[in-house]
Amino acid sequence: MPPAPPRVLVLAGGLSHERDVSLRSGRRVAEFLRDAGCQVIERDVDALLLLSLRERIADVVWPLLHGATGEDGAIRDVLELMDVPYVGSSPVACRQSWDKSVAKSVARAAGLATPDAVALPHGTFRELGAQEVLASIVQHLGLPLVVKPARGGSALGVSVVRTAEDLPRAMVGCFAYGDVALVERMVEGVEVAVSVVDTGSGPRVLPAVEIVADGGVYGYDARYVAGATEFFCPARLTPDAAAAVADVALRAHRAFGLRHLSRTDLIVGKDGTPWFLEVNVAPGMTETSLLPQSVAAAGEDPGPLYRELVEAAISERRIPA
Repeated sequence: MPPAPPRVLVLAGGLSHERDVSLRSGRRVAEFLRDAGCQVIERDVDALLLLSLRERIADVVWPLLHGATGEDGAIRDVLELMDVPYVGSSPVACRQSWDKSVAKSVARAAGLATPDAVALPHGTFRELGAQEVLASIVQHLGLPLVVKPARGGSALGVSVVRTAEDLPRAMVGCFAYGDVALVERMVEGVEVAVSVVDTGSGPRVLPAVEIVADGGVYGYDARYVAGATEFFCPARLTPDAAAAVADVALRAHRAFGLRHLSRTDLIVGKDGTPWFLEVNVAPGMTETSLLPQSVAAAGEDPGPLYRELVEAAISERRIPA
């Protein structure tokens, strides 16, 4: 008899600001897995989740939670304590990737170019006096700047600052989504996202997606409202630039110790330099998300690929980090 199809618990929802995106990602992945012959259970995070896992209702969990509860490593810590296989990276790798200021340090240590930045906790901003702190930031980093939560996703709380007068408002907007703001020197160029997948035979890079958002800022609406952003996949890069961004994504995947899938966001500067911005351990999987676009551009069927990721997670039986 052929082996039974894998039983997959797709975990989506949660209580973060990105709940809606997570639910959409979960539904999309669940559909493809069912098409590929998997038995799929869709679950939100609740008080009965661990009881269900103890009863071994699934062979593997695919966490598609976005935001802190899904990307800071905590849910994966619990899954490892329960000896439950899961798709995705280890808790340690998630924590390094989730905090953007830490991620920039890891990227620099791996020899990747990343824009200069400063991480500013809300308490420091308030206690030292906003006016002097912001003046020092502008003097040191220059303009334009990008202000973003140090821990967050889906571009929530992100602003582009082109004048010093706009910086205080951007900081207030950022602190609405997190206690630490990352203020980063803005690099002008082509925005791309490069996904990496590994089904057990080693990581491989998918075609880069070029992002051209209405108004020039790839914010929340630009990411998840159909038609708000124009995508080109493969990205319209020179062969040298395409090879360079693929190399950065692969090096980032390895430097952070990532597993199964990741997405690295970059800016290709006017001189062709690929600048590392951040790496994502739980990329969006909605109909407008970037990793699925890369899968399609590579000519792959998402269902079989996602099933291979599931089967790789089951066979590896994650060793605690």
